[in-house]
Amino acid sequence: MFEIKNKRILNENVVLLEVYAPFIAKKAQAGQFIIFRVDEKGERVPLTIADYDRENGTITIIFQTIGKSTKRLAELNAGDYILDFVGPLGKASHFDGVKKACVIGGGVGCAIAYPQAKQLHEMGVEVDLIAGFRNKDIVILEDEMKAVSNRLIITTDDGSYGKKGFVTNALQELIDEGNRYDIVIAIGPVPMMKFLCDVTRPYKIHTMVSLNPIMIDGTGMCGGCRVTVGGETKFACVDGPDFDGHLVDFDELMRRNSFYKKEETRSANCRLMGGTENA
Repeated sequence: MFEIKNKRILNENVVLLEVYAPFIAKKAQAGQFIIFRVDEKGERVPLTIADYDRENGTITIIFQTIGKSTKRLAELNAGDYILDFVGPLGKASHFDGVKKACVIGGGVGCAIAYPQAKQLHEMGVEVDLIAGFRNKDIVILEDEMKAVSNRLIITTDDGSYGKKGFVTNALQELIDEGNRYDIVIAIGPVPMMKFLCDVTRPYKIHTMVSLNPIMIDGTGMCGGCRVTVGGETKFACVDGPDFDGHLVDFDELMRRNSFYKKEETRSANCRLMGGTENA
């Protein structure tokens, strides 16, 4: 059992939990993830590690409440316990030789972009950070992202906060200003990552994306999280979740992620407890 030490409501649909998991905190690195199960009837849900505190033995997760499992997780408070909390899983991010980076998060993807920017910042890398949201009401982690970047640009689709427009527009403007990045890191909705790769491809800027395919066991055995990268089949749980965005078959990934939409909607609206639940 894993105790929840702290809880913050970041916006109407996004929750931050700090969970006491000292063995995971001891080894966790940016880019890795955990799999949780709220209770014995819950499904296994992967979540990227948003932060860790080795001294206090805690792992921070940030999640959007979109299904039964995440809604039930969000109902817990400090002092409550999670049944299973397994990790760290996946390959850690490595940034050898990087001197200037642009880290881009879309929506709740900023929870994953933040630890990437934090690691780069601690390495002495110059970091520009672009965070995109639909509107002002759902902006999260602004102070945290500002603290780990040389320049933070917030964009909103409707212009209610920051720059009006998409993260692709902001990145193109930075490139047009003459910024030369060793790496662009993009984390968020799959279409966003696809279009960001279209922006960086003509400039041959190495672009790393964090993929979020359907995942079950997190050990490479079920094959549910397979993705095509450079014409080869990869498994996000053990080969990723970070991949070279210019080599990812995003169209296939979007098709696979939509396989169970009907079942997810039915499960989310079902009042019955037990059985398989969706995140």
